[in-house]
Amino acid sequence: MEEVKEPIFYGGQAVMEGVLMRGRKAYAMAVRRPDGEIEMVEKQLSNITRRYPILKLPLVRGVVALCSSMAMGYSALSKSAEIAMSEETEPTSKFEKFLVDKLGEKLNNYLMTFAMVFAVVFGIGLFILLPTFLASLVPVSDTFRGAMEGLVRIVIFVSYIFLISRMNDIQRVFQYHGAEHKAIHCNEQGKPLTIENVAACDRLHKRCGTSFMLIVLVITMILFMIVPIEGIWLRFASRIVLLPVIAGISYEISVKWAGKYDNWLVRAVIFPGMCIQRITTKEPDEKQMEIAIVALEKAIEQDRGDCDD
Repeated sequence: MEEVKEPIFYGGQAVMEGVLMRGRKAYAMAVRRPDGEIEMVEKQLSNITRRYPILKLPLVRGVVALCSSMAMGYSALSKSAEIAMSEETEPTSKFEKFLVDKLGEKLNNYLMTFAMVFAVVFGIGLFILLPTFLASLVPVSDTFRGAMEGLVRIVIFVSYIFLISRMNDIQRVFQYHGAEHKAIHCNEQGKPLTIENVAACDRLHKRCGTSFMLIVLVITMILFMIVPIEGIWLRFASRIVLLPVIAGISYEISVKWAGKYDNWLVRAVIFPGMCIQRITTKEPDEKQMEIAIVALEKAIEQDRGDCDD
């Protein structure tokens, strides 16, 4: 009997002047260079879950997916920025070429590591510790304080998304985000990946990372309403220590459950996240959709090649 293969759910992210599409074992990133040409970057994904099957267990797999996505995302953003802002001039001497190839690469790695650490620390401070501190200033019951903290956290998150969406560079990233969703929708509907077909698809997608983040915030609020913790320092510690648990639960809801089913309950759960996507995605132009199509076609080609092997 022929083995029935599990369907591949493609995902991705917008990067600087491009789109990354992730397949089963590799990703493909297409970026528009300053000269208008498209540069493709391909990379194999880590097979850590194959070496350690325990990492595929529910809840655990969500933490693994989140960590790998963050690492891949920062690396892809750094590489895309390098391509999108690259100059066409070549080094004029061997010494200059050495500086660009060696020192430039090391400096870029250092800057990327610093930016990633700073982003994590900033995110923890703004979205986790600050709401906890503000809620602690109000003399109310622990249950109500948990609800207040969660609402403050959601308000900060939505406000942050809205404010950065006013920046021109971010608006272009959000257009590529819309192109990514449209291309994935087109492929999931079994239509050929053409500009016309992609343009007709919805720019909102239920497996989007924006929806995932909102579900994380809601799960956090519910958890700390049910399990009140006394003392500001213990609350700080609990919010950080329980992050992997919250991420694992949110992954099972937003990716595994909502991604697999389509009914009124799923639509109700993902509705707030779909509303936020109206901010984080914008309608792309034809060149941006072309980038998304090229990246997705390459990701599909990688998976087909793997199947042939």
